[in-house]
Amino acid sequence: MKPPAFAYHRPATVAEGLAVLAEVGHDGKVLAGGQSLVPLLNMRLAAPAHLVDVNWLAELDEVAVDDRRVRVGAIARHARVEHDQAAAGAVPLLAQAIADIAHDTVRNRGTVVGSLVHADPAAELPAVLVLLEGTMELASAGGGRRRAAAADFFLGPLESAVRPGELALAAEFPRPPANSGSAWVEVARRHGDYAVCGVGTLVTLDEGLRVVRARAACISVGPVPVLVELTDALAGRPHDAADWAAAGRLAAAAVDPEDDIHASAAYRRHLAGVLTARAARAAAAHAASRLDRGRHA
Repeated sequence: MKPPAFAYHRPATVAEGLAVLAEVGHDGKVLAGGQSLVPLLNMRLAAPAHLVDVNWLAELDEVAVDDRRVRVGAIARHARVEHDQAAAGAVPLLAQAIADIAHDTVRNRGTVVGSLVHADPAAELPAVLVLLEGTMELASAGGGRRRAAAADFFLGPLESAVRPGELALAAEFPRPPANSGSAWVEVARRHGDYAVCGVGTLVTLDEGLRVVRARAACISVGPVPVLVELTDALAGRPHDAADWAAAGRLAAAAVDPEDDIHASAAYRRHLAGVLTARAARAAAAHAASRLDRGRHA
């Protein structure tokens, strides 16, 4: 299948790109990696009159790490972020989740920011941004720059808070506390398929290796990533003897999936519980390992 006709724009600067987006408004779409947009075009599920190709904007090709966060620019590819050792050391959940995104070919071309803006409820990275309480940096020709918190950014299936005429410049993933660990687990019909259910977890321990805080973010079980607070079930418990099943029950009760051709709602809810328990246990073990390495450094 072929896409519908469109006008192609290749701005040379961010300012030029913002000017084009301001001019075309609702009729424009941004092209970065194209791994989500191009299939929609080919299936005639999207028909923008204008495509604004930002791949030539070198200033947006960044993966920057500092003592507060990992900042990923709009055209940084999944694979680059996955294999960036500084980024993985600062925010391990990024590499853990990206490893489950489709296949190498897609990760070599697709972009982190593009996945976030696409806002697919079955995608891994929106859940990562929500779990880490990250932010998106957005810009427009007339409105300058603004920041959108992850909790407010995902509005519904394939619907984000990016306004007509705006360009998502970057995503920022805050560093979790040094005594935290993370894990990502998912179940898919085949390797590389969208997850029937996926869960990311973040667990923080104290110096005695007891749980201080725990959270999970689930995908494919609602219109947006579902954030679940697990602390009540796990706080004060030793990292290797916590009530993981109780954490799983909290997640299963928090999600509201629907039946579809891939799985029943009951099965997705069951997976949310099982995978949350599994991921929380793994994240706690990861946190304990990081604390142990820090003591022996």
